[in-house]
Amino acid sequence: MINYLMIGTNDLEKAAEFYDRLLSEMGASRAFSTDKLVAWSFGEGKTMLAVTIPFDGQPATVGNGTMVALSVENSALVDTLHAKALELGGANEGDPGLRGASFYAGYFRDLDGNKLNFFYNP
Repeated sequence: MINYLMIGTNDLEKAAEFYDRLLSEMGASRAFSTDKLVAWSFGEGKTMLAVTIPFDGQPATVGNGTMVALSVENSALVDTLHAKALELGGANEGDPGLRGASFYAGYFRDLDGNKLNFFYNP
C-alpha cells in the first residue's frame, strides 16, 4: 500500500551521506537522486525511503508524533543499526530493547531531528 516515505532535510548532502551509510547496512541502495531529494530502495516492490528539501522552500521541520519504523530481520540487527545511527551523528531516543512480549526496537533521531526506529517483531 505504501510506495515511499519522505522526510524533510535542511542539508540534503549531509542527510544523503547519513542515510547512504546507515541504510546500506540493511541492504538498501539509492534508487535515484535529484538536486532536491534522494531515495533509497529496499528491493523491487518494497517501500522506499526518501529525504527531501521541502517543495515550498520553507525550512524542514520535525512533525511531533511522526516516526518512521524500519523492519529488520533480527534483534541483533536492531542493535547494530541503532549503534550505527548514533555513530553517524544521530541522537538516541530509546535504547534497543523489548517493548512488550516480542517487539524489539531501538529509537533515534537523524541529523535533522526526524524520529525513526529499527524494529524486529517475530
